Amino acid sequence: MATVCRHPKVRVVSRHEDTEYVECLDCGEVFDSEEFRDMEIEATAETEPSMEDA
Repeated sequence: MATVCRHPKVRVVSRHEDTEYVECLDCGEVFDSEEFRDMEIEATAETEPSMEDA
């Protein structure tokens, strides 16, 4: 089973108008920075306990 990369290290590879594209230095995937921010938010939400768990 393949391990999912959380993209811990990224670098900006391109800017086009209002969009910035980043590349993961571990797996090489390229995506826009907004998508990267969404992934960070989802990862944080997965690790934080919800109010229902309390």
